[in-house]
Amino acid sequence: MKIVPVAYLSSYLLSLLGNSIAAVALPLIVLQVTGSALSAGIVAAATAVPAVLAGLFMGVVIDRINRRTSSVVTDLVSAASVAALPIIDMITGLSVGWFVLFGIVGSLGDVPGMTARDALLPAIVRHGSLASERLVGIRESLGAGALLLGPAAAGTLMAVFDGSTLLWVTATTSLIAALLTLLIPNSVGKIAESPATVSNSWQQLREGWRVLFGSTFLLATTMLTVASVIVLAALQGLILPVYFTLAEQPGRLGFVLTALAAGTLVGGAVYAVTGTRVRRRTWFVTGLAGITFGFALIATLSSVCVVFGGAFAVGLASGSFGSLLGVLMLERIPDDMRGRVMGTQNAVLTAAPSVGILGAALLTQYGSVNVAAIVLTGVWLVAVVVFARSLLGNLEPENEQTTNDKTAVAIDA
Repeated sequence: MKIVPVAYLSSYLLSLLGNSIAAVALPLIVLQVTGSALSAGIVAAATAVPAVLAGLFMGVVIDRINRRTSSVVTDLVSAASVAALPIIDMITGLSVGWFVLFGIVGSLGDVPGMTARDALLPAIVRHGSLASERLVGIRESLGAGALLLGPAAAGTLMAVFDGSTLLWVTATTSLIAALLTLLIPNSVGKIAESPATVSNSWQQLREGWRVLFGSTFLLATTMLTVASVIVLAALQGLILPVYFTLAEQPGRLGFVLTALAAGTLVGGAVYAVTGTRVRRRTWFVTGLAGITFGFALIATLSSVCVVFGGAFAVGLASGSFGSLLGVLMLERIPDDMRGRVMGTQNAVLTAAPSVGILGAALLTQYGSVNVAAIVLTGVWLVAVVVFARSLLGNLEPENEQTTNDKTAVAIDA
């Protein structure tokens, strides 16, 4: 494998691993410093809105500058925002205000950094001599591996380091990710000149929205992804914690999340190896069926073993289905608008978990945890019925579709 995809994938892994560790460690550090659960909630809420806005508006910047440069800069911003906390802790001590301030600064690196890497992916495919299916499948597996290792690493680091000291580790992962991206030649990240560069930022952002919301294909794939994130976030963040608490087995929750991540890792790896050998329609249908089956199993909440099986099934199907959607997005989004379109998608996906958890909380409060699980599975089914149909006939590569169209015209003539 050439250095370009190796550097890209290694950088992606380290960046996501650092974020995964921080997602677990930061709330615990806030609790240690302030002794208040409310403070942890304030920090999370105060940084959520800037993260969404950064995802929306930084896409314009990513479409204007070299995408390799934007990936490096966003990782450096993330590293600096995390490293600032232990430095402040040593000098004056931390407070809620410091967590909020650097959480907002970090939001300028996290979601835009995700978008920058997504926007860089087509160039990595072109320069890496790898099929897009293989590269995206490997990336999906690495992402699942990072999410699998992150919580365990965070727990270990919390036991080894005192307080905010462990944040040096997450800052280091972002810094190394930036250095690895520098191994990618600068020419790989260059953006072809287009007339859009002369318009103002607001016009460019609206152009990106027009492409996303004006395309039935892109809108349908985005909404399917949003629906899956809403349901998964509700299951992980509220329904399963309540279920295991009521069953007096709270420790089992971690194993369920491990089963989900392990399934995703396997699914992504299978797609990386066999993605080009199986028709996309087959991947699409089996992915949707597997996710639906897994959600339905979890929604029964009939036993711990059934929930484990459902979680693994969802992960396994999501690994291949998510990889397929990644390839489709890579092919269908215009390169000069990739930052704006993907920035909007990532901003929506950043907000989606809160929607899912809030909805599940209301359903559990005024109904029951079983009602919440069933209703959310219904949300996924509605999304499949509404959006999947418009995608089934539009899954093959555009060049293959063009060839088929020409053949049909010749036959008609």
